[in-house]
Amino acid sequence: MTRVLMAVTGVDYWTLADGTRHPSGYWPEELSTPYEVFTEAGFDITIGTPGGVRPTPDPAGFAPVYHGDDEEEAQRVRLHLESIDEHHVPVALEEADVADFDIVFVPGGWGPMEDLAVSAPFGALLRAFTEAGKPVAAVCHGPAALLPARDDAGDWLFAGRAVTGFSNAEETAVGTAPLARWLLEDRLIAEGGDYRCTEEDWAELVVVDGNLYTGQNPASARGLAERLVRESARVPVA
Repeated sequence: MTRVLMAVTGVDYWTLADGTRHPSGYWPEELSTPYEVFTEAGFDITIGTPGGVRPTPDPAGFAPVYHGDDEEEAQRVRLHLESIDEHHVPVALEEADVADFDIVFVPGGWGPMEDLAVSAPFGALLRAFTEAGKPVAAVCHGPAALLPARDDAGDWLFAGRAVTGFSNAEETAVGTAPLARWLLEDRLIAEGGDYRCTEEDWAELVVVDGNLYTGQNPASARGLAERLVRESARVPVA
């Protein structure tokens, strides 16, 4: 059985450029949809957060506008996440062992930009996954969690790799670009990533380069998870 560690932000806010805290957390769809895909594939799923705290969904992510203006779908996602929360006591990411998992998957939301993006222990875990040749996956703002992964020289582990994540254009479209301390696209490029994005905002894009799997935005969450399922079927599980 394929074992997935879903590494989720542990904060419920995002610090803006002016120092204020904006309510945030993980983006609901980006945990719920991959969880459903992995469950249907028969994967064993573990939720992990910094310190093992209960993760908080971004309340904005339940607005019908983010679910095709479908209030029933927004409520379905909310109820699904509540059922997940009932059945999982998160493990502390600082104590996670790469030997116990086959894939690590980071849902987005602005929360990862707050904690996972500066977590040296999580960066070390990503390095362990990479050295073991195991998939490292992240969607939307989730690729912010890739930033602390460093080699012995202190260089970014994924420099030169093709990567995607929430684009500057999409950040501008939702009105958060002027408020941010830094933008994900800019950071990925500055660290040496070969950043890719779609010409059209909100279109699905999944980028794979070696063991690195990334999705651009919420629309990419399902495709990213399904790609991991397909790839896992080709690789014997230890």
